[in-house]
Amino acid sequence: MSTSPDSGLSRAPQTTPRQLLAELRGPAVVPRPLDARALAALAANPGCRRRAILDGAGVDKSALAAKLGSPAPFGQSQFAIVRGNSFEAKVKADGGRELLRLIGVEEPGGVSVPDLAAAGPEGRVARTALALREATEAGAWALLDHPLLALEVAGSPVYLEPDAVVVHPDGGWTVVEIKSFPMIDGSADAAKVGAAARQAAVYVLALERVAARTEGARVAQSVLLVCPKDFSNVPAASVVDVRKQRSVTRRQLARLTRIDEIARALPEGISFDVVERTAEELTAAVECVPHQYAPECLAACELAFHCRARSREAGAVETLGRSVRGELGGLTTVGAVLAAARGEEGDPEDPAVAALRRARALREEALAGVAACR
Repeated sequence: MSTSPDSGLSRAPQTTPRQLLAELRGPAVVPRPLDARALAALAANPGCRRRAILDGAGVDKSALAAKLGSPAPFGQSQFAIVRGNSFEAKVKADGGRELLRLIGVEEPGGVSVPDLAAAGPEGRVARTALALREATEAGAWALLDHPLLALEVAGSPVYLEPDAVVVHPDGGWTVVEIKSFPMIDGSADAAKVGAAARQAAVYVLALERVAARTEGARVAQSVLLVCPKDFSNVPAASVVDVRKQRSVTRRQLARLTRIDEIARALPEGISFDVVERTAEELTAAVECVPHQYAPECLAACELAFHCRARSREAGAVETLGRSVRGELGGLTTVGAVLAAARGEEGDPEDPAVAALRRARALREEALAGVAACR
């Protein structure tokens, strides 16, 4: 069977997208749901069809990477998870007194904390929307603990669960992100804050869908980031503007190719069933879907080591980083870059080729100078 997406052995058009994704994942395999962290990573690399189809189908990429022979030490440590859960419980204890104090509510007795329990994700999403509408209409403070929101991504629904959402008496809705990394002297690690902001921006986008159907509601374009103060376990808060992250995430998600279009282009019989399929079959299936590797994938995707190995085998310049790839123009492989630098290939009028040859000449001149000084 050909592994080319253009082999003509595509799936029947009458198959529904849900059936297609179930076939790819394996009918007996429970789908692995997307979360805001994965969605933020997916939006950061919208051109990667491989991640889009695997995440859309709910494939366990950690198990898939292990079976492909490229396991990745990906995800939080158990210690970090326990520490994070413990800190969140402290922040939300006693009806969320500490959290409400950080928002500016001195007396939490008048703050409603609605019960968001419901059957299934669809039920919880509906119950969250109802609680938000009721709190907005009441014109009073409300704290929603772990509400469930829905966002359509590439034609499929994704369920998202922020740590909390606060409804203000004036109808404003604020996303609250609780993290266990410290806020030292009023500021936290910039990289961690950036990651939290990108994740929170996904929640803001999902919350805006509900606000659009709720009279008098408006979603704040900044989120409340709650972290331990200095090296203690005392909660401290910082307001983080996520307008830029929201704009970027919205644009990138809109550019994602629809998952069902990618699935229908795959050859008949392709499956990512990590339970039933052999390593050889899974390798062939994965290679059917184009990927777009970048070094940033190592911190965001479980298949990064596998994709990096394939990119290195192909000599792709993407392994050197997106900025390098952008500077090299039409030179797509390391071999082509070296040949252009040596003057064996490439158009001398091409700015990238000219720069490479100039760099090689400068390097040879420097080495010659060093040799003359010895």
